[in-house]
Amino acid sequence: MLKEIFEQPTTIYDCLRGRLDAAAGTITMAGIQQYADQIINANRIVIIACGTSWHAGLVAEYIIEDLCRINVEVEYASEFRYRNPVINKGDVIIAISQSGETADTLVAIESAKEKGAIILGVVNVVGSSISRASHAGAYTHAGPEISVASTKAFTAQLTVLMMIALKVGYMKGTLSSDRYRRLLNELDAVPEKAAWVLNHHDHIKAIAEKYKDARDFLYLGRGYNFAIALEGALKLKEISYIHAEGYPAAEMKHGPIALVDENLPVVFVATKDMYHEKVVSNMQEIKARKGKLLAVITEGDEMSKSICDDVMIVPETDEVIAPLINVIPLQLLSYYIGVAKGCNVDMPRNLAKSVTVE
Repeated sequence: MLKEIFEQPTTIYDCLRGRLDAAAGTITMAGIQQYADQIINANRIVIIACGTSWHAGLVAEYIIEDLCRINVEVEYASEFRYRNPVINKGDVIIAISQSGETADTLVAIESAKEKGAIILGVVNVVGSSISRASHAGAYTHAGPEISVASTKAFTAQLTVLMMIALKVGYMKGTLSSDRYRRLLNELDAVPEKAAWVLNHHDHIKAIAEKYKDARDFLYLGRGYNFAIALEGALKLKEISYIHAEGYPAAEMKHGPIALVDENLPVVFVATKDMYHEKVVSNMQEIKARKGKLLAVITEGDEMSKSICDDVMIVPETDEVIAPLINVIPLQLLSYYIGVAKGCNVDMPRNLAKSVTVE
């Protein structure tokens, strides 16, 4: 697992290579180009996935709606396939799966295909069932992922989905040329920023030692980082067997704040974005109730640092691209807590790498 976390600067670069040319201002994705008109004119995009891939879909929902102005719904494949969903001809379905063999996702897209939907696959394994069942799509080029808990495949999925959103938004005209160029440069810089985070991982190991005996964790985030909070909580559950919950930060007052006491570590994804002031306010609410406050924060954010018990620092990044960077400290935190507890982090109990049964 640690090897695959540290491969992410390379795997994200491999995902971008041959597709994104920041200097020329182009994104080349043949499968997306082939169905560009249908995607641009779609009334709705439905993203279907399971587990970590579902979290990648949630990030994509925010990005596609922002940049492309197309209505997006994100569905658990296991629910989507059984609830007789309304699918109209011309709807675009994006199926996300690391293995490309996820049984629920495969059955869901076959059902949607019969109803006239366009299926785009975002998968890692070349020639997999979902890639063959899709009309088009994009491979993530993350290479073999052996550890059961997904790390590098998740960031590769996010990279592909961000490129799709940028390409469609620019072609549709809902993304200005200036912002398009700026986001291309930001995405192009991600491998270098990911390497920076990984080079500063030692303090995360120390944080893990401090909190390894906690029985529960609460993860909170807003906007683009809400799904990253969910992913952080999922990784901790998978790897350390500690109960963890992810929540939108603004929703904590509607129930989860009752859990907060001096024994509960609360992890905020609190990098600088349009929600930052509100997130800081939420952090102060936790502090006032004596919760243990951890946060992923932007380099130079002294205000957040002064509130928190412990911080994990990431370089400044545009809020649209930031989820790619912000998830890495949370992956490391889960890994180091799992190791500190003596867990088999590569093969967690009861889990399988590819879920090929319903």
